[in-house]
Amino acid sequence: MPFTGKATYSAGSSLPELVEDVSDIISIVSPFETPLLNHLGDPQRSATSTVHEWLEDSLLPNTDSIQDPLISAPLADTTFTVGNGNRFKVGDQIQVVTSREVMFVTGISGNDLTVVRGYGGTVAENLVDDSSIRILGNAALEGDDAPAARFTSRVRRSNYTQIFTSSVEVSGSQVASKQIGLSDELDYQKQERLRELIRDLENCVINGVAASTNPEGGASMRRTMQGIIPYIQTNVFANGAGGFPSGTGVGTDQLTEDQINTALRLIWDQSSGSIDTILVGGFQKRRINSFITSGRGYDESSTRFRDLVSTYESDFGVCRVVLSRWVPQDTVLLLDSSRIDALPLTGRSFGFKKLASTGDSESGQVIGEYTVELRNELGHGIIRGLSTS
Repeated sequence: MPFTGKATYSAGSSLPELVEDVSDIISIVSPFETPLLNHLGDPQRSATSTVHEWLEDSLLPNTDSIQDPLISAPLADTTFTVGNGNRFKVGDQIQVVTSREVMFVTGISGNDLTVVRGYGGTVAENLVDDSSIRILGNAALEGDDAPAARFTSRVRRSNYTQIFTSSVEVSGSQVASKQIGLSDELDYQKQERLRELIRDLENCVINGVAASTNPEGGASMRRTMQGIIPYIQTNVFANGAGGFPSGTGVGTDQLTEDQINTALRLIWDQSSGSIDTILVGGFQKRRINSFITSGRGYDESSTRFRDLVSTYESDFGVCRVVLSRWVPQDTVLLLDSSRIDALPLTGRSFGFKKLASTGDSESGQVIGEYTVELRNELGHGIIRGLSTS
């Protein structure tokens, strides 16, 4: 090129030798974070079949309820009907949960109990249909024969593995060309597809639903996993008073601290587990942050306004509040993370499988197969139908 007499900094774009000024950084704004999977961590084992199963057991129940709408003389009745007579034995001391009266079981016929009212000098109180009863314990006779054996049956639970896959294909020319911001186009595409698949895995772990027919899948039936939300069937609290037992004082569709505490207590009543995770979307996270608004104080030198609750500590457990954009906005999940695992099928955790080339290109697929193991669903809970405005 002939000498122009111009300095390069003043030549602008008229000099064809100037290198194109493109930043060597590729910026991605699409959400791909997986806060729940990060919170759960890597599992200690893997699934060994496309139908993954586990066993659950429970102790003999020590609670029941009165199911007798015909109680006519509540203070004097010595016989009444319960929901499950086989939970009781002669010699049991029982007590209505909201009462101080202790009763003594002297006879059982089907679901009908015959009792001594006001046992041990306690004062008889009204019996009300649908009241909860607690079995305090059984008193055996001295020298009596051993009672009939009672036991629980272990329950087999299952879920199905789901295949997550995405194809990658890069032409030979693209592989050979020098790229801005990266050194290997094929490797870059692998990373992008992997991010998408892990994002989708978290979404399915939370919201996925197994097929109602032929969930095991086949050549023409895609196999899908059951996620956390569909698994929880026992402790499901809808918005307002209708979703919580009467008398709890919870009656608003806006998420409140009373709702969370009531749900935690009701789960604690029937589970020895410990809720340690509150999983929410953006709107309900802001509602939880607002719990501390009225109790905050600042001095005149404060220059930082902090409005964040990352840990919620109650009588029923210390819970980490985890924000995930994949949780429905009207939903709060109360989880015991020690009873949840996202498991890969053995040898099928995410990886790249190179495919035979049929032309001038490099191709393959990123593939993985995973399932969810959610143990003891009654040890978890869900508050749903909350206001989002």
